[in-house]
Amino acid sequence: MAITSIDQIGSAGRLVVKIGSALLVENGAPALSRLATLAKDIAKLGAGGTQIIVVSSGAIALGAAKLGLPKGGRASLADAQAAASVGQVALAQLWGEALGEHGITAAQMLVTIGDLEDRRRYLNAAATLDRLLEEGVVPVVNENDSVATEEIRFGDNDRLAARVAQAANAQGVLLLSDVDGLYDRAPSDPDAKLIERVEGVTPEVIAMAGEESGSGLGSGGMKAKLQAARIAERAGITLAIINGTGDHAISGAIKSGRGTVFLPVRSDNARKSWLGGRLAPEGVLTVDAGCVEALSGGASLLAAGLTEVEGEFDRGALVSLHGPKGERLGQGLVEYSAAECRAIAGLKQGEQEAELGYVPRAAVVHRDHMVHS
Repeated sequence: MAITSIDQIGSAGRLVVKIGSALLVENGAPALSRLATLAKDIAKLGAGGTQIIVVSSGAIALGAAKLGLPKGGRASLADAQAAASVGQVALAQLWGEALGEHGITAAQMLVTIGDLEDRRRYLNAAATLDRLLEEGVVPVVNENDSVATEEIRFGDNDRLAARVAQAANAQGVLLLSDVDGLYDRAPSDPDAKLIERVEGVTPEVIAMAGEESGSGLGSGGMKAKLQAARIAERAGITLAIINGTGDHAISGAIKSGRGTVFLPVRSDNARKSWLGGRLAPEGVLTVDAGCVEALSGGASLLAAGLTEVEGEFDRGALVSLHGPKGERLGQGLVEYSAAECRAIAGLKQGEQEAELGYVPRAAVVHRDHMVHS
């Protein structure tokens, strides 16, 4: 059954639950009471037949407190990596004990962005999640911040949760926040109204989000949650944001129905869903107006419509596709290196062989390896 409201979350066959740092760590110490009630809610969902994957923040905050590092461990990349290394041990132990109280085995799964960007590693991660869930285990997933760099990382667990949901073929993602959901303006504004249902994350919806994470502990914020919703909605996955600050936040939200639910707007096949959710393009291909129209009709990107190439990349790399005004059209896997793209930009099929030194391929980005925004 498709999930269309918060109170239907319990009907998901598989559900990813993301919990932020501010909900699990208070003044450098674990929020044990809240963790206990979350574990109880997770156990209740599991008893009802829902397989749960937890995406848990908190490692950096816990490690920073233990090491006495300034700014919550985020003063430098080296501090964050050191804090994560210490905090990951503590976080895994906390979840193991909390879920163990309900007879549930927890498994730690640390991933980097490369584990979900590379197709083979993505499928390996999916297989691991499947096997753990089959055994009744609750995987506790976190970005491996001990090795992630500033340039190559998810940067927030909201988008990680959406990507994990894709890999696990989940029906829903539940993001626990320190607010009730998406408001039409800053929640502190007395005239702010909660948006209960979103059908498609449009630029207008994104404009409603604030810039920063309110707690200062995490790296997310409402914009990161909306980016997660965009990843989920194209994969046929419902994503919901609820307030996680109270006791029994999950069961309470299911009972009240309060929060924001983002409905899927399409359901790409498995490969295109993975491709559309990738987060680290290596370059940008800008095309002319005629090419924009052709792409909107389902055509491949041909060299004749290519006007500009940014970045350095090899054949098979992920690239963003932009229109003449800089508007983002989508992304895809490119058939040429950056140098080759520059050499044939604007050329018709018959003119390309002289530049390339070999018979040109059918397209710069084939429609089967392309997803639209």
